[in-house]
Amino acid sequence: MLRARCTVAIAAIVLAAALAATATAQQPAQWSPWSSDLVPAPRSEAAEIADLVRAGKSEEALHRADSFLADNSRDLQVRFLRAVALNDLGRRDEAADALTGLTQDFPELPEPYNNLAVLAAAKGELEQAERLLRQAIAAQPNYVTAQENLGDLYVAMASAAYERAAQLDPADGSLKSKLTLARDLHTKLKATP
Repeated sequence: MLRARCTVAIAAIVLAAALAATATAQQPAQWSPWSSDLVPAPRSEAAEIADLVRAGKSEEALHRADSFLADNSRDLQVRFLRAVALNDLGRRDEAADALTGLTQDFPELPEPYNNLAVLAAAKGELEQAERLLRQAIAAQPNYVTAQENLGDLYVAMASAAYERAAQLDPADGSLKSKLTLARDLHTKLKATP
């Protein structure tokens, strides 16, 4: 199910932050793993915000992220965690805006596209979700979460298409069989964490 993928993306971003902090500490001052003007958050701040998000303390995480970003507006990890906190608080439009900003500033990263796709799919905007997942995959072809979400999305789209076709021709037994299979698979995917 598409909505279950935010936690995986959080882990990936936090891991990237840890690797970036380690790499930055070992490289000359001019070296940066992301871009020359990216200021990485201290590992502890991003990790603490991620811990708050995981603990369901999204309001506190959002406050911490906003405070940190006031002085570090280009920080990738904290911006992403802020978007996740907004989503967890039900502030989906603000989360989408935050993720869109990340896609503009860091188009090479798949996670913001993936999470935007999750938000689009939740609103029933399946074609938009597909486009965003394709962008995530173009950014990183081996990004398993986006590949899996695209498969889940195609099952949902197939189920909807068979549903429409069965309404147009209720007597078609083949359509009924396909619809039953698609619904069963879609239901099983929804139940999978």
